[in-house]
Amino acid sequence: MSNTPSPDNPGLTNWLLIASLGVIWGAAFMMVRLALDGFAPATVAAGRVLLGGLILLAVGTAMGQGPRSLPSARAWVFAIVIGAGAVALPIGMLSWGQQHVPSAFAGVAMGVVPLLVLPLAALFSKEEGIGPRRVIGMILGFIGLAILLGPEALNPSGAPLETWGRIACMSAAACYACGSIITRRAPKMPPLAFATVSLLTAAAILAPMALVKEGMPAAFPTGPTAALICAALLPTALAAVIRVRVITTAGSVFMSLTSYQVPVWSVIFGVTLMGESLPPQLFVALALILLGIGISQSRALKALFVR
Repeated sequence: MSNTPSPDNPGLTNWLLIASLGVIWGAAFMMVRLALDGFAPATVAAGRVLLGGLILLAVGTAMGQGPRSLPSARAWVFAIVIGAGAVALPIGMLSWGQQHVPSAFAGVAMGVVPLLVLPLAALFSKEEGIGPRRVIGMILGFIGLAILLGPEALNPSGAPLETWGRIACMSAAACYACGSIITRRAPKMPPLAFATVSLLTAAAILAPMALVKEGMPAAFPTGPTAALICAALLPTALAAVIRVRVITTAGSVFMSLTSYQVPVWSVIFGVTLMGESLPPQLFVALALILLGIGISQSRALKALFVR
């Protein structure tokens, strides 16, 4: 059996990476919430992307994977398109949309990402092998997510632009799904360089918008600033590199499993570190999510444990 990672056999490293991403992105909500105590929303979004891009630029250059290591003009086009369409655009739409919808609705929207990835992968990434077990598994995972977030996620907020807010959140989910497929089709290139150019492209779009809308921050309080730096370092910079690595080796469908992990970890961090109440439906939801992942990745799990 080949040890090269693939959609049917992602390998132990990719399983550990998506598990890590679930934790990292689950903690991102807490980091952003703390950063918002000192900075306005657009500034937080632009700041984490800009700092994340600069961190990757420094690390990548030191390791010989700076932007100059992108092998061709085609590679540059893919990295820039991902930065604009799968980083800046969805972040901007989510930031705006969440002002007009219940907060849990954004979680539902992100849970739709794996369901959107399935038909896109069937059309544009056929080597990932979309079949009934993956469809059933993804649907079970989404049901688990819906149970976790509860019916209030779909209740009207009464905001005058609520319909447009919901469209914005769902459009952001579509951007993430399309971004996964485009990343999968990208030419081979160093993952650090790919992630660096993508984040710096997003920063070039979001930073001017934040400056026009909110201006420069008047102060940099210690706690929110530390939270913003953590958000830039972990769920932005590190996660961007991991995401590229997982998609290019194990596929966009496998990567989309993180969408079901993130809300669970977000709830766990909220309960353990932020003093929030434990949702009684957490364990039922978690069981369905794990069952869905197990069914959708049954062959990969068998390849992992049966040698």
